Amino acid sequence: MARKTRKTRKRLKPATQLVHGGIERSQFGENAEALFLTQSFVYDSAEQAAARFEGKEPGFIYARFANPTVAMFEERMRLLEGAEAARATASGMAAVTASMLCHLRAGDHVVAAKALFGSCRYVVEDLLPRYGITSTLVDGTDLDQWREARTPDTKTFFLETPTNPTLEVLDIESIAGIAHEVGARLIVDNVFATPVLQRPLELGADVVVYSATKHIDGQGRVLAGVILADNAFIDDHLHTFLRQTGPSLSAFNAWVMLKGLETLEIRVKRQSETAALLADRLADHKKVQRVYYPGRPDHPQYELAKRQMAGPSTLIAFEVKGGRKGAFNMLNELRVIGISNNLGDAKSLITHPSTTTHQRLSEAARREFGITQALVRLSVGLEDPQDLTDDLVNALDTLG
Repeated sequence: MARKTRKTRKRLKPATQLVHGGIERSQFGENAEALFLTQSFVYDSAEQAAARFEGKEPGFIYARFANPTVAMFEERMRLLEGAEAARATASGMAAVTASMLCHLRAGDHVVAAKALFGSCRYVVEDLLPRYGITSTLVDGTDLDQWREARTPDTKTFFLETPTNPTLEVLDIESIAGIAHEVGARLIVDNVFATPVLQRPLELGADVVVYSATKHIDGQGRVLAGVILADNAFIDDHLHTFLRQTGPSLSAFNAWVMLKGLETLEIRVKRQSETAALLADRLADHKKVQRVYYPGRPDHPQYELAKRQMAGPSTLIAFEVKGGRKGAFNMLNELRVIGISNNLGDAKSLITHPSTTTHQRLSEAARREFGITQALVRLSVGLEDPQDLTDDLVNALDTLG
């Protein structure tokens, strides 16, 4: 594709990168990113085809390996995150799984925080051991547990912060230092914070993964994932793994993600502002037992969140009095907020984690990191804050 040559200029700020980053224009000079729906590509000659397959000439070969629209999405994410390289995947869980399986081998050891999304726990606890990769789960907020869990075979630390669903904030910089002391990599699932609110690579993380399905799309349309790291990790481990195993992102989904990125910063900041208002209102309601929100001074990692993040969160977790019955009754009375296990959407969504996103865990495991039957997780959207407040208060007021 032809690209207009521009003079060298200073690094663009994130809001500008979200709109312009990675754009490649064809000979037609289209303004919006082009959508290339093709499985394969045609070569000018047999010699050119051979050169591309040998890696001697740049260019596209097959959509499972790379696609121009997907490449634009990867480049925009790379610029936004400040990474050396990025690779897109078909979903967030494809990104998580690939980020570990691409470099781990039988005999390796993983240390992971206990507070993980249910499918991530499955990968660490059930999938990796099938390939001879052992794991240890720790309280992510306890730095001593990270230190004590290390072995000579530890190759990877894995965490998400803020955690799903209780919004614990983990000290990325300190945990990265502990990992690096034994030559291990730190992989951070940054989906709850987004690159707008938290930059793990700047804090010492080696790999960052996203379910782009969430805030990056932001409008509940398609699935996608992305992995960001240095060139060595991408070239030596991830590139061939993705090429040969095939968790490829479709060109259409990549195009949707590019359009979602254009408004990411505006959406996340607005959603966080509204979430802060709602968290305070919920904390004052007599039918709410406890609120988990990193932007409130009563949050256990409030000071860490202020240091590590540019804003608190678009999500709130809270416990409703009356246990599961109270939580279900409250959810069923909502009229604006939808019941869904998705998050990061323009529409406000709420879920009951112990029966949805974390239902595969044992009751004891859920209790261990605070997922009670009374807990609900609210993903704040772009509706008017007063309408959301009224919806929550009206639903809570119906509880006996």
